[in-house]
Amino acid sequence: MELVTHKTLYLVAGRASRPLAEEIAEELGEKLGEPNLAEFANGEIHCRFGESIRGCDAFIIQSHGSSDESSINDTLMEQLIMVDAARRASAKRITAVCPHYGYARQDRKSSGREPITAKLVANMFAAAGASRLVGVDLHSGQIQGFFDGPVDHLTAMPVLIDHLSSLEGDLVIVSPDAGRVKVAERYANLLGADLAIIHKRRSETAFNSVEAKEVVGEVDGKVCVLVDDMIDTAGTICAAADQLTQRGAARVIAATTHGVFSGSALERLTASSIEKVIVTNTLPLPDDADPDLVEVLSIAPLVARAIDAVFEDTSVSEIFDHAPRTREKHSPWTRSCSPRPPAAPPAPGPAAACAARAASPPSCTASTRTPCPSRSSGPTCAGPSPPTPASTPSSRSTSTATGT
Repeated sequence: MELVTHKTLYLVAGRASRPLAEEIAEELGEKLGEPNLAEFANGEIHCRFGESIRGCDAFIIQSHGSSDESSINDTLMEQLIMVDAARRASAKRITAVCPHYGYARQDRKSSGREPITAKLVANMFAAAGASRLVGVDLHSGQIQGFFDGPVDHLTAMPVLIDHLSSLEGDLVIVSPDAGRVKVAERYANLLGADLAIIHKRRSETAFNSVEAKEVVGEVDGKVCVLVDDMIDTAGTICAAADQLTQRGAARVIAATTHGVFSGSALERLTASSIEKVIVTNTLPLPDDADPDLVEVLSIAPLVARAIDAVFEDTSVSEIFDHAPRTREKHSPWTRSCSPRPPAAPPAPGPAAACAARAASPPSCTASTRTPCPSRSSGPTCAGPSPPTPASTPSSRSTSTATGT
């Protein structure tokens, strides 16, 4: 007897992350599914997938952020509703892809009578039916432990480092506060740059405001790059930039993963001494952003490789290995084939035919989709391939054959 398990990749996105999701789908050579999102008259969100996703490996992409059309609560609830719809549609595995994980800054109680909303959001995804989370540069690494299932914590550091390596001048990586020192040190080591730290203090009288107090490190006449996970109101970054300028920095550049840009953040950045703000497209850029000031880098290839690794059950951590030999060895479309089991010596009579049939099917897991021409193709298996059920043109599938 031979059993063939069929697995199909299904990509779908919420309305807030549609442009990023389209880039990810293009990288994977897939088409986005249609969730048919709509709203009732009272604002409730409705979702109904346009095709059957029974048994699929579903990846639901949505960043939690605010825009003119929706709030961060709307985008979060929209993704939860899609996760619940996928669970009730019998998806085999549901991965919530959150390029920007909402409510992440409240990851502990800094004083009494406060919530821990990062844990609350993780509980909501678990209750909705998500079996796995994928996030990019979480506000703190401990959030990975808030979700009981697997969490793939991606970082935009490779994307930002590739861009920052082209800067000219004596480079200094600056941490805007003590909490980002370890991350800034990794940037400095990879870029061969010096390290500086801004000592800041939260205002005790004004909510969500900071005061930069002192600079630790030599910045006079150097190109200072402020690195952080997000820019929200831009208070931290601008206060740090002022301190660097006062101490003789030649240029000040800000590099961050999430460009939240709440309220008057863009106006504050324009009036500051920051020459350039480099962000990724985890969140959509506001329409009034100055293209001469804000430069957007795409993380779609990074997220696409992570999704492919999760779907193919290969290592996600290999994506962030900077050794060229390792990157070539573990390409985005690498698939694994286990060696053919050795054939048993034939027995006399009818038993010989049974032994030959048992030894013939190889144990193999391979994608039935032809990889994109720009990607390297996966390895091939010797011997006949197991039968593969028909799949729709917009989905990728894998088949695992086992003989009993």
